[in-house]
Amino acid sequence: MPALRWTALSLLTLGYCIALVYGQLSITVSVTIGLLIMAGICLTQFTHWAVRTFGHLLFIALAAGLASHWLPGFFSARVIAATRFSPEAAPFSMYLNLDKPLIGFWIALACPWVFTAVTLRRTLTTSSLTLPITTAICLATAAGMGLIGWVPKWPEQGGIWALNNLLLVTLTEELVFRGYIQGGLTRLLNRVPGHEALAILLASLVFGLSHYGAGWQWMLLAGMAGVGYGIAYRFGGLPAAIVTHFGLNLVHFSLFTYPMFNR
Repeated sequence: MPALRWTALSLLTLGYCIALVYGQLSITVSVTIGLLIMAGICLTQFTHWAVRTFGHLLFIALAAGLASHWLPGFFSARVIAATRFSPEAAPFSMYLNLDKPLIGFWIALACPWVFTAVTLRRTLTTSSLTLPITTAICLATAAGMGLIGWVPKWPEQGGIWALNNLLLVTLTEELVFRGYIQGGLTRLLNRVPGHEALAILLASLVFGLSHYGAGWQWMLLAGMAGVGYGIAYRFGGLPAAIVTHFGLNLVHFSLFTYPMFNR
């Protein structure tokens, strides 16, 4: 197993253990885990297209349920309760979700092709470009839309926020949207001219749509950010995408209104 794959699995395991400290599971979770194992077997142990397609569809359905917290048996602990990080900010609550990390575990185990082989130098070079450019464009746009303002801070909850955002949010989302979706589309459309750019745009569109609950402004911003993360993944691999994604979130959290102005 490549070192990068081991690293991702180790980070996911750490994040899941941290979440377990604050929550609990019920026996019904075993049904979800069993179905994830079934989907993984369909992909890794069979070559027939119908069986593999079924495995992908089953995983996508389970991932949607896990990401939306619809599947039973997961009790997520609220570690930040309706807190205003600055006077004009909207109240923010945060849960350590036990369900979402399972999506990343499955992808890391069943889809090793999401871990593209890149050198450390290339990852660092890519990140040094995509992180500041993506952050500047997205946060300047958000400020121009009147969603956030300049508010440097580091709340006492900053540590647990950073751990949760890196291990349970950013890592899982990049495995899903850049590794699984963008990487999968790149493989699927490899005979189409400009397939890599098309894969980045389609994955970014899905990433934007996944933020529909926050309103059209955040859907637009997420789609814009997704392009930056996608470019980072294309040229610097999964680590560059994670650095760019988490870096943008960290700048937003520590230097601007978080999550946004209260309305």
